[in-house]
Amino acid sequence: MSHDHSLNPETMPNNPEKATLEGKNKFLGFWFFLGGETVLFASLFGTYLALRNATADGPTTNELFGLELVFIMTVLLLTSSLTSVYAIYHMKNNDYRKMTTWFIVTIVLGFTFLGCEIYEFNHYIHEYGFTFSTSAFGSAFYTLVGFHGGHVLFGLLWMIALLVRNAKRGLNLYNAPKFYVVSLYWHFIDVVWVFIFTVVYLMGKVV
Repeated sequence: MSHDHSLNPETMPNNPEKATLEGKNKFLGFWFFLGGETVLFASLFGTYLALRNATADGPTTNELFGLELVFIMTVLLLTSSLTSVYAIYHMKNNDYRKMTTWFIVTIVLGFTFLGCEIYEFNHYIHEYGFTFSTSAFGSAFYTLVGFHGGHVLFGLLWMIALLVRNAKRGLNLYNAPKFYVVSLYWHFIDVVWVFIFTVVYLMGKVV
């Protein structure tokens, strides 16, 4: 079966990501996937809230967290969400080059975020001796924040795979839904980070 379905400005539909039945099915299936991911993260948040004070004489949230780095990480991730919006905007306008450019910017911002997170974890371990096994709080913190970081890495590798695989194909009705879905996934993990920033870091400093 051929998946050529090449686009051009004259025949391009307004919403190429949903122009085919296959594209609509990808979109629908992705929402079911996000439903499961939402339940999973809700469970991790609930576990963290239940264990955040179980420090076992280890460092507390107020002692550990500094908001300066976390604020920078939040700006990086929210900015990457905006750049992915630009990528999809250019996809809808059948400009593959500009779409690729904005996805690359998104990838760079995402990896910068991950670099900051690795630095943060390393700081906690070496400065405070705060590890996964230090306390129940440590286990809950690293599981929640680390699991989100794993999702960020997966999203970045997903984007890279799409860009590499379709570098010579350009944009068509077969791959347009894939680019659209990866952008939705990226927005999802950005929203999850906003909750982490609020529930873990802000509440950790003020509550």
